[in-house]
Amino acid sequence: MKQTTLVLVFRDNQVLLCMKKRWFWVGKYNWAGWKVEWEESIIESAKRELQEETWIDIGIERLERRWIFHFSFANKPEWNQDVTLFTISNYTWEAEETEEMKPEWFDFDKIPFDKMWPDDSYWLPRIIAWAKKVEYSFIFDNDGQIIEYKKII
Repeated sequence: MKQTTLVLVFRDNQVLLCMKKRWFWVGKYNWAGWKVEWEESIIESAKRELQEETWIDIGIERLERRWIFHFSFANKPEWNQDVTLFTISNYTWEAEETEEMKPEWFDFDKIPFDKMWPDDSYWLPRIIAWAKKVEYSFIFDNDGQIIEYKKII
């Protein structure tokens, strides 16, 4: 199973979402992150992806490893992945638009779930409430819709 990352950046009562501009899921909000390269650790991957996709360049000591998800795709097993989520709290600088992502801050009560992956509405409210442990397993169809999910923790 592929190892991937997501980095959630917070300030006050806001979360940084990134509108995808190319590749997969264009026009939807997501977060910086993706695959772990063979020569890097998971946390190094999170730092690199955050910098590449938002121009946020912070030390790895600011990244807090928090939660994990297991994503499976019913008809595309090559897309299956374990996703490690990292957070950055109390971030005070701005993010910059890149070729791949357009970052935008959202108040917690104005998160556009209708423009995000369908699984986000299951786990993001728990993360915003700072649940100590969050782990889910999701199975998606070819269109990215949830076929089945399980709350593990």
